[in-house]
Amino acid sequence: MEGKDLSMKEICIVGAGLGGLSAAIRLQSHGYQVTVIEKNGHAGGKMMPVKLGEYHFDFGPNTITMPWVFRDVLKGTGFDLNDYLSFIRIERHTKNIFSDGTVFTQSVHPDEMVKQLNEIDPKAASLYWDYLKEIERLYSISEKAFFPKAITSLRDFLDPAMAKAFMRVRPFEKLYKFNQKYFSNPNIQMVFNRYATYIGSSPYQSPATFAMIGYLEMVSGVFTVKGGNTKIAEAFEDVFRKLGGKIIYNEIVHEITVDRKYAQTLVTESGRSFHFDQVIINGDYVTSTKNLIKESDRPGLTDQQLDQYEPSISAFVILAGLKEFQPDIHHHQVYFPQHYRQEFEDIFINRKMPDDPTIYISHSAFTDRSVTKGSNLFILVNAPAAEIPDIHSYKEKIYRTLEKKGIPISEQLECEKVFTPDSLKQLFKAYKGSIYGISSNSMKDAFLRPGNKSRFVHNLYYTGGSTHPGGGSPMVVMSGLNVADSIIKENGSFRLK
Repeated sequence: MEGKDLSMKEICIVGAGLGGLSAAIRLQSHGYQVTVIEKNGHAGGKMMPVKLGEYHFDFGPNTITMPWVFRDVLKGTGFDLNDYLSFIRIERHTKNIFSDGTVFTQSVHPDEMVKQLNEIDPKAASLYWDYLKEIERLYSISEKAFFPKAITSLRDFLDPAMAKAFMRVRPFEKLYKFNQKYFSNPNIQMVFNRYATYIGSSPYQSPATFAMIGYLEMVSGVFTVKGGNTKIAEAFEDVFRKLGGKIIYNEIVHEITVDRKYAQTLVTESGRSFHFDQVIINGDYVTSTKNLIKESDRPGLTDQQLDQYEPSISAFVILAGLKEFQPDIHHHQVYFPQHYRQEFEDIFINRKMPDDPTIYISHSAFTDRSVTKGSNLFILVNAPAAEIPDIHSYKEKIYRTLEKKGIPISEQLECEKVFTPDSLKQLFKAYKGSIYGISSNSMKDAFLRPGNKSRFVHNLYYTGGSTHPGGGSPMVVMSGLNVADSIIKENGSFRLK
């Protein structure tokens, strides 16, 4: 249908996160006229640059996997992502430090992993190749069956191929039980259980399917971008504008009016109105649906029903600039507590900050000294999607813990900024302040995430981490591309031959 003689269709996208930008580029390159409306002043959503004096921080994501997914966004546009940025593969990517002082460094080189495991966990050393084989199988099935297409109707969920794949990815087994088969040392189990937090969930509740994340880190590799991961969003924005797309910043969408089950007009808080043929919401599914679509326009999906979703993990984040470069702090460094399971009980059951939390540090200056002055520590503690009563006290608690671990906070700290679940709620309209919107603790929310097309408004689509195929920046990009391809398949391409 390329080049068919029809007037150009107009698309409006709410939100300039990676999902929205990916959909925008794909649609604009196929001859659609796309306008993106963003409440903040930057592209990339949570992929947000933060500048504190001479210190540069990437708010997130700190870990980049599947770089080919980001390159695919520019396929067919005439632009090449390699002309904009460079991915750096971090072969020894995460330094894990346990409460007993043991150190275990994750590497993409299996021989290095086996050598370490021989000292710490001989059983795991003998089974490590079997582990790699199984997580590659889980990833391969997911890549073919779950990632490549948008979910636009219940029929997609009931597709026989998808159902068959579902039964082959260990949906009824918990992640921690899966890891116990390959790793006997509790410390090593914690390292691989932590992958559940990449999707905002608990390893003691989420399906073993997500062990496939290990394939991305231990085989495919962990990457960073020279100059900062936010260069990805900057590149997407530049290409989108060069293709003729339009982004409006610092404009908050207030409502999408609906008439006879079709979205008609998008109204902003400043009183501006936008008309379009189709709309894509790139934002949290729960809050966007509640805030933008009247309850009467979505029969069968009440506000009360939306509030029943369990929110994913949130985060307590400290951005700390240390005056002098700290060579002993790895690019990704994790301090594990003695009682890992208690952390998830505190978050998901007790709904409070963990008393003895896992502390993750991203130190991008370790790999790329040019990005900042001194050392730029992105310090993250898993948190419930809830209000934190005493932010200052908890920050000082984290600092004291890190001081005991040998990080010179008191003598080196030059600047700091704290983000809480409430910060995420305000900045990104995140569901109850969560990072990933909906947790994947239950099988339903892991595999039957909200679809990419509204069941109630015919020309309304969704993209982002709270929808199919799930959280994490590559998945979010895929959701944007899948939605765009679904729209193109329905309407055709309008670009000239």
